[in-house]
Amino acid sequence: MVKITCGAEAPERANQAWTVAATALAAGAEVGVWLTGEAVWFATRDAQPDLGLEHATAVADLVAPLVETGAVVVCTQCAARRGLTQADLQDGTRIAGAATFVERVLQPDVQALVY
Repeated sequence: MVKITCGAEAPERANQAWTVAATALAAGAEVGVWLTGEAVWFATRDAQPDLGLEHATAVADLVAPLVETGAVVVCTQCAARRGLTQADLQDGTRIAGAATFVERVLQPDVQALVY
């Protein structure tokens, strides 16, 4: 489980989180991505940030395969604070509460990485 707590305001940290998640997925791991704070914008249809980092894969290319697997979850409170609803999010993403995160990370053999 990769928890991303930042967005365009911390581009290197956000890109690193997406790079780790996408790499784990490509390696065959079951990956979940939990978005909080400004990271929720990565799940939106029209407001996804472009991090514009040199020597880095475009964040949209990192997000896409994770969205396709249904691995991306947006924090309920964080979405609400930004006026986002399920209709604002990309297909393949969902909004869920903290209990969903806790349930996932307490499963045997799950690692939680927080960026």
